[in-house]
Amino acid sequence: MKHTFEKFKQQAKEENKELWEIVLGEEIESYGTTKEEIWKRLQKSLDVMKESSHNALDKKVVSVTGMTGGNAKSMRDYFLGEDTILGQTANNAMAMAFSTSEVNASMGKIVASPTAGSAGILPASIMTMMEKYGYDDDKLIKAILTAVAIGDVIADNATFAGAEGGCQAECGSAAAMAAAAICYLRGCDIETQGNAASIALINIMGLICDPVGGMVEFPCNLRNAFGVINALSSAEMAMAKVSVLVTFDETIEAMKRVGDKLDVNLRETGEGGIAVCESSIKMRKKYIDKEL
Repeated sequence: MKHTFEKFKQQAKEENKELWEIVLGEEIESYGTTKEEIWKRLQKSLDVMKESSHNALDKKVVSVTGMTGGNAKSMRDYFLGEDTILGQTANNAMAMAFSTSEVNASMGKIVASPTAGSAGILPASIMTMMEKYGYDDDKLIKAILTAVAIGDVIADNATFAGAEGGCQAECGSAAAMAAAAICYLRGCDIETQGNAASIALINIMGLICDPVGGMVEFPCNLRNAFGVINALSSAEMAMAKVSVLVTFDETIEAMKRVGDKLDVNLRETGEGGIAVCESSIKMRKKYIDKEL
């Protein structure tokens, strides 16, 4: 069955269910398993998210190439010692997004949500909500299932792959999933969750994928930190009832059209955008090509 957000909304209305309940039912049917078994698997994923989003906050975690590392700790040290513009919540969220990104680049354990390159956004968003509002694991797992619903719609109608759709398909999708999950946690209805997801995608429509040396490190780590801010701000806008003039399904269709039009050099080949700046080429030669 091809998922659309409109179908999810109709089913939710007809069956008086939330998005997470619909996704849970589909999982039980697809895998022929029980709610308890699915919950057990999701708990493992949540535990990995907790760990990856905190592992690099107090120590410098360096990537396998040596090209990146330490941004999570720098961000953490900054907001603990300064009167920051955005405040502790936003800065801590960015630090946690950096953390998972750095754990990924160092070959640590992460949850690809939906991809490894964008894996810092959903965990940082969920952990931010947990730390700010005290949600328990049961509630957080329901938020993850809400994010899965958004991911299902994107996967069935567009793509998660930077090689196909640019970074809008990776960090954009992750931010959309996270924004909907945040709205669920705040008790918002499905319409608001979908609006938040739409805003998150609209905010970075057309974002290219241009990793230095083809490695999922830079500027990917920066975009993970921005991605969690995108998710949080998109959720806030949706909850504030800011007008969203296109549906989530239409936004996904637009993202696919844009991704299809992106030149191949702007889709994870490392041959466009930031990847071909002089400084980036020097980094690639030093850390990837290992030229002295």
